[in-house]
Amino acid sequence: MHIHELTEREPLTSELLELWERSVRATHHFLSDAEITAIKEYVPQALLGVPHLIVAQDDQGKALGFMGIAEKHLEMLFLEPSARGQGLGRALMQYGIEHYDVTTTTVNEQNPEACGFYDHMGFKVESRSELDEQGQPYPVLHLRRA
Repeated sequence: MHIHELTEREPLTSELLELWERSVRATHHFLSDAEITAIKEYVPQALLGVPHLIVAQDDQGKALGFMGIAEKHLEMLFLEPSARGQGLGRALMQYGIEHYDVTTTTVNEQNPEACGFYDHMGFKVESRSELDEQGQPYPVLHLRRA
């Protein structure tokens, strides 16, 4: 496995978009199909716009996970469902912490596995919002690395 920041994003955007959807469908059970489809429309813009887009690829170059970072804030972290539970999320987070000094992130409160992962990685709840970043009624937790 190789973790690195993408310098050219366009070639991988569609592959990462499909990975995003598989990851969301496996973990965001509180979202309907229609909501996932609507959110998916904005993901390419997020992938192209985040200052640092880091990808984990296998030896054949297939993306297994990715994260986006802006100013020490983890904006996104998504894993191929089949790669979950194998240390990939930890490896990406450690890379983000070591190379970009990631200190904060936001997580959907209704995603207990992600909440547990961030807690295990040393992130603690700093505050809570009733609405997500898009103004939808999905509570989010604002986390800071202790």
